[in-house]
Amino acid sequence: MKSIAFVQQAFREHYAKDFSFSESLSMIEKREFGFALFEGWMLRHKSFDTRGELVSFLGDSAPRDAYFSCAYYEDPQAEMEKKGWSGADLVFDIDADHIPTSCDKVHDQWTCGTCGFTGKGVVPENCPVCSGQKFDESTWPCEVCLASAKYETMKLLDMLLKDFGFSDKETRVFFSGHRGYHVHVENEAIKDIDSAARKEIVDYVYGLGLDLPFQGMEKGMKMLSVNDDAWRGRIAKGIHAFVFKAKAQDYRDIGLKGNVAEAMVKNKTTILRNLNASRPWETVKGVGPETWKKIVDHFIMSQSASVDTVVTTDTHRLIRLEGTLHGKTGMKKTEFPVSAINDFDPFKSAIAFKGGKATVLVSDAPRFRLGDQTFGPYKNQKIEVPKAAAVLLICRKRAEVIE
Repeated sequence: MKSIAFVQQAFREHYAKDFSFSESLSMIEKREFGFALFEGWMLRHKSFDTRGELVSFLGDSAPRDAYFSCAYYEDPQAEMEKKGWSGADLVFDIDADHIPTSCDKVHDQWTCGTCGFTGKGVVPENCPVCSGQKFDESTWPCEVCLASAKYETMKLLDMLLKDFGFSDKETRVFFSGHRGYHVHVENEAIKDIDSAARKEIVDYVYGLGLDLPFQGMEKGMKMLSVNDDAWRGRIAKGIHAFVFKAKAQDYRDIGLKGNVAEAMVKNKTTILRNLNASRPWETVKGVGPETWKKIVDHFIMSQSASVDTVVTTDTHRLIRLEGTLHGKTGMKKTEFPVSAINDFDPFKSAIAFKGGKATVLVSDAPRFRLGDQTFGPYKNQKIEVPKAAAVLLICRKRAEVIE
């Protein structure tokens, strides 16, 4: 309880003194707001007429998490079936939890809910000690995880801006405050579309059901070109970058046979030239249609963007409110320009607590960075750290406050 009270007080001071709210969120009076409170319950169906009212509420209640609806309603405070849905923004959630990374063996851990046995990495189907199937999971927002999520976000933004034609003024990108990124699109053309239509957008982003003209690959059919638009060009660019540096083993790793892999390496120059000039597929001896199908299928997977399907298709979705603190890290949901995604550093820009220190007892925590400081790794250690680090460790259930 002492640790929860410490984090709650830190959140309360932040909302009372340091919180600033963007002017970009439109139609506040038409949106539903929800708040997860430190007391352990969820407050839903709230509405506010002005930004000032919302800011005052955050200062008074200091919630653990704050959310707003992507939907617009005639009466946001009514029960769901009586709200009067009148449209919704298009939102995307890109989370490291859905992206395979090698670092989970370093910082993620699980505990069997039956016998208490603890392990690291991917959660097993059954506990190796008691065969139990219920586990408590503990992940960590590391730089490798967030770099992976950023890469997926960049692929998504490329599709939204180039393929769908949304402008960067109506496309907003945020660090979620935890292990990923959010993208919001406010556009009249997509405001009224239903869940099925939003699922079609997700399918496009994933590359599902692509109807590209290489099915069958008749003799003489032109190869995909890096100069093509949309998915054709995206796949061609991916193949070009791969072929440029690939060795025979790299081709075998994506399922090509040894002799075909050797032929691809031997004819590297020809393949690159063909990708630049839209030459026929069958210009490389020993590399036929089936080989190209395998290569194309691989690059559809690699060029797709990993988004949470449920979030995008849910036209009533509550999503984290911009500028507010994340209850699992104490970091802010932070907006940045689309053009600045390459240089955005969440471990600097999203830090909410700039001063103060606290002494905590850390059970187990990996090495991590906040700002220009690096901490850990820690194992059953009593340490004094800046408030931002203490809040992060406590929120991730890796530490308890002592002083």
